[in-house]
Amino acid sequence: MPFASLISYGQAIVLGLLQGVSELFPVSSLGHSVILPRLLGWDIHQNDKYFITFLVATHLATALVLLGFFWHDWVRIVKGLGRSLRDRGIDPDDTDAKLAWLLVIGTIPAGLLGLLLEHKLRHVFASARSAAFFLILNGFLLYGAELLRRRAPQVEEDDDARIARQVGWVGAFGAGAAQALALIPGFSRSGATMGGGLLVGLSNKDAARFAFLLATPIIGAAAVLKLPELFGSEGNGVRGQALVGALCSAVTAYLAVRFLMRFFETNTLMPFAIYCFVAGVAASIYFAV
Repeated sequence: MPFASLISYGQAIVLGLLQGVSELFPVSSLGHSVILPRLLGWDIHQNDKYFITFLVATHLATALVLLGFFWHDWVRIVKGLGRSLRDRGIDPDDTDAKLAWLLVIGTIPAGLLGLLLEHKLRHVFASARSAAFFLILNGFLLYGAELLRRRAPQVEEDDDARIARQVGWVGAFGAGAAQALALIPGFSRSGATMGGGLLVGLSNKDAARFAFLLATPIIGAAAVLKLPELFGSEGNGVRGQALVGALCSAVTAYLAVRFLMRFFETNTLMPFAIYCFVAGVAASIYFAV
């Protein structure tokens, strides 16, 4: 494909800004990346190799922002993991060690399902129409999670202590597996994880925290694995745009995580459920006519 027909810098800025917000807001970054180009009449398609390469850079930027935002937490978590390996067990009072293993357990199914299903799902659900339909379903998923959620117990504990106590091994595995829904454009990674957290009794704030912690290694690892594509022949013509998009994504991702950690102290997933339903219906009608 001629370089002139690849993604422009203006498009890179818009898509980068969008990625940073929609990856962390429970509204599906992949769904928006499929729908928006179609709405704006851009000749960009989900399975174009150069576009996938571009998204690698924006995903890596988002993962680095999450890592930086929760840096002190990750230092404690990694140290806890090291203690458990050294002692060949988890001390009942070692919250950091238990949280570390919950994240490991949650990462395994998400990683395996991503490796097995990503390519197939990208091709099967590559259209903007299907993304709009699944965005509607994502709205129902968020609404259902809020409707069915177990009320979080009111206890005076550290955030991570509450998460480690409430989630459990089965819950962590289920949350990790649920993230595979994000491979389908329209479903949200953070939304699926937060919904799972609500169902096992986390508060909205704790569910968001657990979702962001769990997303960091998964998004980061997936991006790092595909970095050779960015620096190989598939990156020709888009490296500059990818850098610009990544920087824009980093800015909005930082603003998004700061906003959401405060927002979920007193709010729920309902506004995002309504948005996904309305946006999905509106996009479906637009594409139909």
